[in-house]
Amino acid sequence: MIRAFFRGALIASVFFTGVAAAEEPFIVVQSTTSTQNSGLLDFILPGFEAETGIDVRVVAVGTGQAIRNAINGDGDVLLVHAKPAEEQFVADGWGVERRDVMYNDFVLVGPKADPAGVKEVKDAVSALKAIAESSAPFASRGDDSGTHKAEMGLWQLSGIDPVLSSGDWYRETGSGMGATLNLAAGMGAYALTDRATWQSFGNKGNLEVLHEGDPHLFNQYGVILVNPEKHPGVRAAAGQRFIDWLTGPDGQHAIAAYRLDGEQLFFPNSE
Repeated sequence: MIRAFFRGALIASVFFTGVAAAEEPFIVVQSTTSTQNSGLLDFILPGFEAETGIDVRVVAVGTGQAIRNAINGDGDVLLVHAKPAEEQFVADGWGVERRDVMYNDFVLVGPKADPAGVKEVKDAVSALKAIAESSAPFASRGDDSGTHKAEMGLWQLSGIDPVLSSGDWYRETGSGMGATLNLAAGMGAYALTDRATWQSFGNKGNLEVLHEGDPHLFNQYGVILVNPEKHPGVRAAAGQRFIDWLTGPDGQHAIAAYRLDGEQLFFPNSE
């Protein structure tokens, strides 16, 4: 009888522990590799979690994959950087509302010798034209990420389809920014990268920033709640609380406060 009592107590303990774990508030944020690899999320999320008790579980992938994951219902909040794709996500009913969060910029990096003469041209589109005309190696993510989308937009403006030269001077990694920069460093190639990832990247080798400051290199980030009408399992209340915090004074201050080697990597601009 005593044994049965302890067995029952053990079962009850396991049951209530499981219930408590199941009820622990959390959200899943589908985000980009740049917000994670730059160290930004590690810096700002503890403040939100301490204030609200909501655990934030981040899935860091390319923007295109993050959007597809959200469409599949594998997340509560989308935090990415490809505004046209984000607006389409909302227009198609997958997201509730898109809000600006922060921005930084893209930079064109390449070997210090600069065989294509990128330093001498006036804008990013002309820089890509110079790379193509010289057949200098260019490393592309080729993964439908926000950075890849921005790169392809620049190629479109240049009137050049680099994919026609895939495997020749144009190399598609199908990988994240870190792996692409590693390839660029190893083969002395040019690459387009977001500044935050570049600043936090440790294996720069002979690469340096060769072109920056062009308005076409502006990099806006947005946040969206996944539509609970499409996916009833979405933790809408907790997700909206995160969005309100991120775009409110506390979140915006935390973003502005993040520095790496003394340099501010993201600039809050929520309306």
